[in-house]
Amino acid sequence: MTQALSTAADYIKAPLIYKGKVRELYDLGEHFLIVVTDRISAFDYVLDPAVPEKGNVLNRLSAFWFEQTADMMANHVVHTDVYKLGDLVTEPELLKNRIMVTKKAERIDIECVVRGYITGGGWRQYVKTSAINAIELPAGLRKNERFAEPLFTPAAKNDVGHDEDIPFARMQELVGAELAEELRDKSIRLYEFARGFCEERGIILADCKFEFGLIDGKVILIDEIFTPDSSRFWAKANYAYDIEIDSMDKEPVRTYLLGSDWDQNSKPAPLPTSVVEETTNRYLAIYEALTGKPL
Repeated sequence: MTQALSTAADYIKAPLIYKGKVRELYDLGEHFLIVVTDRISAFDYVLDPAVPEKGNVLNRLSAFWFEQTADMMANHVVHTDVYKLGDLVTEPELLKNRIMVTKKAERIDIECVVRGYITGGGWRQYVKTSAINAIELPAGLRKNERFAEPLFTPAAKNDVGHDEDIPFARMQELVGAELAEELRDKSIRLYEFARGFCEERGIILADCKFEFGLIDGKVILIDEIFTPDSSRFWAKANYAYDIEIDSMDKEPVRTYLLGSDWDQNSKPAPLPTSVVEETTNRYLAIYEALTGKPL
């Protein structure tokens, strides 16, 4: 197993312009360079230690899905070949599965969330208000039930703190009615494509989120798509109503933290080796299940 990578800053001769919880963005002039690290976050904290292979899985899965959906939707990928970067990267072997060179798009500050099942935050909203993002829903829905039609539930992106769930009408005010409708329709179409793809492989795609950008006024897909960090995957064999379904992602980390004596007000202590290893295995398993090949 490869060593975990917490940052790529020591290996890249280009300005680091943004460091997210997992991704780092470098400026190459005409393009951006995205490097996906092995950092892991939960409950808004970046945790120690990093999780080996996680960044490789996220980057290669995104590349896989961008290729699968390219005929449906233009995206920001230029290439994923570290060797094309020459001496900009001092340790190409270390970063070879982690990089994506992308077009520079103007980010649209809306997180486009599509829900196929009522679970997670959507379920919590429904229990309180009988609605999700101001969409009134029938009474008597059960936790994890599949919606008759996928629900589009956008969130306004905040660079600090949580993104804010908003009604579609508010999204129309923020970005304009025409663009809002285009983003909604494209998000639902992408979700329906991936849901069918996953179902053939014994996986339920419960919900997911997308980010879009503009280049010369044209909408393109950016960031990551259909990864364990941007989507909720369930094994079909685990599907049931009225329970917490174990998702195919960093669930071992969340389960461990919630069962520990962590005070939830400060950064947790380092994760045990067994939790890190189990989480690595989760990421590798979803990659293999979706692509049909090992990492």
